[in-house]
Amino acid sequence: MTVSPDNPTLILDRLTKLHPKLIDLGLERTIQLSKKCGAPHLHLPPVIHIAGTNGKGSVSAFLRSMAEAAGLSCHVYNSPHLCRFNERIRLNGEFISDDELIDVLSEVEGVNGSDPITFFESTTVAAFLAFSRHPADLLILETGLGGIFDSTNIVPDTACTIITPIAFDHEQFLGSDIATIARQKAGIMRSGRPSIWARQQPEAYAQLQQQARQLCVYVQTEGEDFHTTTTASGGLSLKAGSDTITTPPLSLYGHHQAQNAALALMALKGSGLATDLAAAAEGAGQADWPARVQKLKDGHLTELAGRTVWLDGAHNVHGARALVASLSSLYPRKWIIVFGALDTRPADEFLSVIKPIADRIYCLTIPNQPAALEASTLVSRARTLGLKADTANDISSACRAIGILGVTDDQPVIICGSLYLAGAVLQANGTLPN
Repeated sequence: MTVSPDNPTLILDRLTKLHPKLIDLGLERTIQLSKKCGAPHLHLPPVIHIAGTNGKGSVSAFLRSMAEAAGLSCHVYNSPHLCRFNERIRLNGEFISDDELIDVLSEVEGVNGSDPITFFESTTVAAFLAFSRHPADLLILETGLGGIFDSTNIVPDTACTIITPIAFDHEQFLGSDIATIARQKAGIMRSGRPSIWARQQPEAYAQLQQQARQLCVYVQTEGEDFHTTTTASGGLSLKAGSDTITTPPLSLYGHHQAQNAALALMALKGSGLATDLAAAAEGAGQADWPARVQKLKDGHLTELAGRTVWLDGAHNVHGARALVASLSSLYPRKWIIVFGALDTRPADEFLSVIKPIADRIYCLTIPNQPAALEASTLVSRARTLGLKADTANDISSACRAIGILGVTDDQPVIICGSLYLAGAVLQANGTLPN
């Protein structure tokens, strides 16, 4: 097999073609490939593993920032990426370089040959190769969409696990009810190891408890074992037992971010990896996580729109509710919305949630995504819900149309509906993640 010596994109493209399905949950293929590559999953730094439906990325961002503020070096594995695959693999604070990415991808491709394996499985092994070759105090490991059968779950042990709120998402893979989905997410817990849980729906909580009891997991649950309040300055006050820890103003917008910051801080406390929690708490004011209620920096799109533009990657009902709460606190009247979505979730459910804050909506087809819903389809669904909706050829066209409206007050724009749309927006605006 000929392997490109200088272009990771070509290797990634070939890896997408090795399995007929994009997603085929299971661990056996990942385990076998990792073993053929020297079993890097057995040679990783201490792991904090994160599963759940929403908030995983924000928790990982807070966790990294807090760990670094406490003097720890850490690797991070996230998915999906927004603009470049390199964003998925962070080595000691920096995105993996193209040269090293080529090295690990080429190694995986050469070892695997033409054996059927999904893109996420092969690239997870590549990430583990990179992580195993660089010393660090911590690996922050975000699951893809699952738990039990997620490729990241081949790690044999963890320092701690985190379960963010569990809601409906990816039902075709994880189950059609909350209890079944929760059983999947619970699969990352390890015997005798601590686990930090967000407040959960009763059905999810019961399933998590059942699994935790069987494994003798030491559980710390939001609302029972630790409690969060927001300070007047916008920081977090976390009370756990006799300890009260206060952070500076959170760097990520939205009321729900207090929960995410608390989960991260509790994981550092529960794992024992950070001994100076006061220093770690300072990191809550420095976390960065693009496309999560992100105010766009000046760029091509903001210039076209002629007003403040925000960006968010929420793509399911739970995420939409959190988004609406955040936007309502930022600007209490109605917003101009730019919307794109994939066919993997009911777009009308998302639109129903954001309808109360929507003045008008511009719908577009997310570029370079085979699963993208057509702009005309989204407009039809929006108008059925009573929304004032129009199509836009692309993101620049949408912002140009908004600019023509003129600015009679400080009414802002929110671009939302998909992380894939968010990536296209950051590229079009010229403000890539760093």
